[in-house]
Amino acid sequence: MNDKVVTMRKLSLLSLLIVSQFALSVEPTMAAKTALSADEHAAVVAQAQAIHASALTIDAHADIEIPGKPSMYVGSDGLSKVAPQKMQKGGLNAVVMSLAVGPMPRNAEGYAAAKALAQTKLAAVTALAANPDNNATITKSTDELTAAHAEGKSALILGFQNALILGTDVTSIDRLYDVGVRVFALTHMGHNDFADSSRTLFDGDTGTREPDAEHGGLSALGKAAVVKINALGGIVDISQLSSQAALQAIDLSASPVIASHSNVRALTSVSRNLSDPEIDRIGETGGVIHIAPFRGYLFDSSAPNMDKNIRAVRKESGIEEDYLYPFELYWEIDDPAIRKDFLTRTSALLGPIGLDEMLDHVDYIVERIGVDHVGIGTDFNHGSGIIGFDDASEALNVTLALLKRGYSKDDIIKIWGGNFIRVWRAAEKASNARVLESQG
Repeated sequence: MNDKVVTMRKLSLLSLLIVSQFALSVEPTMAAKTALSADEHAAVVAQAQAIHASALTIDAHADIEIPGKPSMYVGSDGLSKVAPQKMQKGGLNAVVMSLAVGPMPRNAEGYAAAKALAQTKLAAVTALAANPDNNATITKSTDELTAAHAEGKSALILGFQNALILGTDVTSIDRLYDVGVRVFALTHMGHNDFADSSRTLFDGDTGTREPDAEHGGLSALGKAAVVKINALGGIVDISQLSSQAALQAIDLSASPVIASHSNVRALTSVSRNLSDPEIDRIGETGGVIHIAPFRGYLFDSSAPNMDKNIRAVRKESGIEEDYLYPFELYWEIDDPAIRKDFLTRTSALLGPIGLDEMLDHVDYIVERIGVDHVGIGTDFNHGSGIIGFDDASEALNVTLALLKRGYSKDDIIKIWGGNFIRVWRAAEKASNARVLESQG
């Protein structure tokens, strides 16, 4: 960020009388009380609450928790981080619930297992929406989304992640769209038959890792999938694609794309984050990058000895290969005790991370390509959560922190969902235009 922008944001901070970085909850802390008078603090909180209430707030990506299935990613209460009650408490109006699957064999058995897991997750979201106590509904269009918001209901938007669910059948996208999926991401961890991933898999039996690229980006199936998603009116999600695949998808897509949960590689150098060329191309084509409160995508990768220390923990956990990524290999450690020790020690190396680190990534996107191209996508229920934003109930803290940095009401409304809605409407419009063209 340039010095002029930093200065302007400092001036805005003073003029807004925003609370200190340690006072980001609705209930004022002792630090906040000493920094501002009660009336001043109340005015700031009221301003944030008013902006938050006026926005249609959207989380562009969260994983789905299956009731009764043990999970290491839920909140301390054992419940989903985007449970409807937490959404309502935090004023989070909508969330993209992703039918996501992890690495599985690329064969008939693996495809069947991926599809079965996706069906189980779909059933879980369907049941959640069917329970009247949750006051939630699955929305399949921007009109349904805005109607749900007007009625005071929590909106659930279905997403999809990892084309293993499709096997090798592009037409399966039609069936997913028919059940309500509107956001489509082709990869997760590891390459598949549709595209190269930003993260490659390690085979412990052979001691080898996948090559950085298998298809040179998108395969023929992947390109056909992007065309299919466009034709249906779905949103193309480039999160977790390799840089080459992401750039190809951006250029191929007939409507703007999103990155539903991706941070900035220039600030945190991991393959999972977006490079500057990807960021620039998303901005040039009208897309949106949704920043995640995920410590492994936000830590200071340039800190002294960070690389050396992470590698040392890996070796002590039995990971001998020379491959740097903070949480990349935890699922490949079979022993639960060693896995827990690995995660605990690696997490300690990253240090405390909060909203300031997250909003540094927001600032970077805004300064590089503009406020029309950034949003929030938490990746909750898959390891995400930081100080001040650990689940949906703390969503208002993000608005307070954005105010602190000098973002305007209009900016915050765009970041919290306006930009996502714009892209979704563009996808719907492009699809409708194709229908009319085919009929003419």
